[in-house]
Amino acid sequence: MFDALVELIISRSLKPGEHLGEGELAEMLGVSRQPVREAFQQLHSEGWVDLRPGQGAFVHSPTEKEADDLLAVRTLLEAESARRAAAQRTDEDIAHLWQLWDTGKKALAVQDLEQMVGANAALHAYVMDIGDNTVLTELSRLVDRRVRWYFTPVAASRGSSSWDEHAELIRAIADGDQDRAASIMRDHTERTRRVTHDAQGPEE
Repeated sequence: MFDALVELIISRSLKPGEHLGEGELAEMLGVSRQPVREAFQQLHSEGWVDLRPGQGAFVHSPTEKEADDLLAVRTLLEAESARRAAAQRTDEDIAHLWQLWDTGKKALAVQDLEQMVGANAALHAYVMDIGDNTVLTELSRLVDRRVRWYFTPVAASRGSSSWDEHAELIRAIADGDQDRAASIMRDHTERTRRVTHDAQGPEE
């Protein structure tokens, strides 16, 4: 139940600031009110939902600073992941990265926002996996869901530029150029952070 509601929030099916009705959600998800009520408590404790006395549950509206702080940390993690990936990549890894890139480009062509965001997350996660650093991967997964939440509103505006940057990144990793891969990833994630910042955060 918790995961289902988080995904609805990330996809913007449930929008920041939206009131969450227990009955409506229970009916939509085919459960009783009790699991929804319990999920609200966990969502609140993890910052996805605000519980207001006498008013009920509302999807949290992240502040610009919350988004900026998270994406700044993401930049550090992802740059190191790209460096490690360039050092440890195999031919199979590179082939898979190009497959993920192709999925993203196809989603971009038909403006499938959900598929685009999913492909973006999958590509970044796979770069992280190639580096094979357990701590780095665990830290990245802690922020992955929120990154997808914050990225969704700007995915379309990042558009082809984002996937051109991904292609440049893959080529650097394939060449084994650790410094270039880290630099490209750092610039790539910083651009996303700036676009999110310029959009005045994910609440828009």
